[in-house]
Amino acid sequence: MTEALFLVDELGERVLLDGPEGRHAAAVKRIRVGETVRLSDGRGALARAEAVAVGRDTVEFAVLSREHHPAPPLRITLAQALVKGDRGELAVETATEAGVDAILPWRAARCVAKWEQGPRGDKALARWRATVREAAKQARRPWVPEVGEPVDTRRLARHDGPILVLHESATDVLAATDLPVSGDVLLVVGPEGGVSDDELDLLVAAGAKAVRLGPEVLRASTAAAVALGAIGALSARWCDRAHAAPPS
Repeated sequence: MTEALFLVDELGERVLLDGPEGRHAAAVKRIRVGETVRLSDGRGALARAEAVAVGRDTVEFAVLSREHHPAPPLRITLAQALVKGDRGELAVETATEAGVDAILPWRAARCVAKWEQGPRGDKALARWRATVREAAKQARRPWVPEVGEPVDTRRLARHDGPILVLHESATDVLAATDLPVSGDVLLVVGPEGGVSDDELDLLVAAGAKAVRLGPEVLRASTAAAVALGAIGALSARWCDRAHAAPPS
């Protein structure tokens, strides 16, 4: 069975896992002395560690070996339009498992969901961030994607790098798109009602390229994960973990 992954703030020679992670390790996973797990700081550092002491909701580990996984030279930032219900959380969960590097919640014109400033918007953003964190652990990722503050379309148009807008009416297909070797690609996924003409015009004027995945029209909650899979196969991103520094 694959060793469980837990996130920590720092990776020293000894690591005390407490708080929610410690409670999960001790009470849910029921880690016992002598068992080995993976520990990560979410910033590329990954260690194999052995449990040496277990409390009611804490576990202490001794690090056995460690390695560092560099960030991929080609980064993918997802601008995910706000989606109603739990479909937004599904979108960022699957995108994280598919390897996205950063996520921007996008206040698109046709969004049904509205994240107004204040407690309700803060709570929705916190759910996305918690979902991404758990998905990164599930996927055993040494990097946890950052979820930024909500943005509008003009902010997306200022992106410094290639912009790909998923659009069902695009004539170009993602599979035939030339991807750069390095840099930061912005992948834009619209809401249930699609990207508006005005938004598409603004992004295209900023240098964006509209692309489609295939003949099918995917949901706003699943399109990003499918696109990320295609990008992983079309680039060297899925080979990058093989270039990690050897264990020490």
